[in-house]
Amino acid sequence: MLTIQDVTVSFGQRLLFKEVNLKFLPGNCYGLIGPNGAGKSTLLKVIAGELEPESGTITTGKNERIAVLRQDQFAFDDHTVMDTVIMGHKELYELLQERDLIYAKPDFSEEDGLRAADLEADLAEMGGYEAESDAAVLLTNLGLTESFHQRKMGELEGSQKVRVLLAQALFGNPDILLLDEPTNQLDLTTIAWLEDFLFRFPNTVIVVSHDRHFLNNVCTHIADIDFNKIQLYVGNYDFWYQASQLAQQQRKREDKRREERIKELEQFVRRFSANASKSRQATSRKNLIEKLTLEDMPASSRRFPYVDFKPERLPGRVILQVEDLTVEVEDRPVIQNFNLHVNPDDKIAFIGSNDLVKTSLFDVLAGVAEPAAGSVN
Repeated sequence: MLTIQDVTVSFGQRLLFKEVNLKFLPGNCYGLIGPNGAGKSTLLKVIAGELEPESGTITTGKNERIAVLRQDQFAFDDHTVMDTVIMGHKELYELLQERDLIYAKPDFSEEDGLRAADLEADLAEMGGYEAESDAAVLLTNLGLTESFHQRKMGELEGSQKVRVLLAQALFGNPDILLLDEPTNQLDLTTIAWLEDFLFRFPNTVIVVSHDRHFLNNVCTHIADIDFNKIQLYVGNYDFWYQASQLAQQQRKREDKRREERIKELEQFVRRFSANASKSRQATSRKNLIEKLTLEDMPASSRRFPYVDFKPERLPGRVILQVEDLTVEVEDRPVIQNFNLHVNPDDKIAFIGSNDLVKTSLFDVLAGVAEPAAGSVN
């Protein structure tokens, strides 16, 4: 269990959240949401112990292990993919390294033998003998086949490094799992696998994501950072949105009723303050006005964007006509005999695991590159 008690955090001179009290329980997945700059990633760093709060405490259960999705893609460039994943469980990795160093000694002593026996017992208890096979399963499910497992991280592309770092965070069944934008650079198949993994994960998960579909599929709770506080909601993202809208509407109605009551009292005071027989009542109503003074509604840091495209002319009945299109990459056809008819108001998603093919197709559709055959109008 993770407990946040009276935690206050600022970024420079700007207050992010004040005197936050929350509990995160095993078996739940908490989606941490809020506008950019609200403090989502900062809170994860505070929980992970990478940043100190101005005040308050973060506590976990005894011997509970926190795993974090690392954001630095270059931090492990000198290590193999397999070692990088196992490093997600620091204690286990250090025991494996110590054992290997002892067995590599040319002058293996009796003391070394005793230490090696202790290490073997600890590794057996921690699942050390299954470490490589468990890591391999994670990597394969994240789209990195066995041919990648012993390569150096520095040899991988950025999107591949992201998958290795995600496997590192998931490795070893951590008690508390902190994920900051885990779906970045993942294809739909891998995202679906991750959703299933988190759905079955028995421990505590706290995830930051701008993908509301992902949050809907994995979250049991939503923690909303706004108004310099963190409000916890039971349910997924859609439930939070409905509940937060209702709460905001209720607050506005209450403020409106309070404002109307204040106006009534002010009218009474103006009318009877000079009347001796009514002066006591007027004074009483003045005191009541002070108690009813409207609390300023705190400013939300949330901004809802509006995107508007203004075409130079009204579109015709056909937006795009693609006929018998062939697209090549380095003289090799990657798309052949492709036909597409696009009408006004159509919204089309191109999906697939090969990013190069999708980019090459879009270059042809945009007129940046020429097709090998066929036409685009």
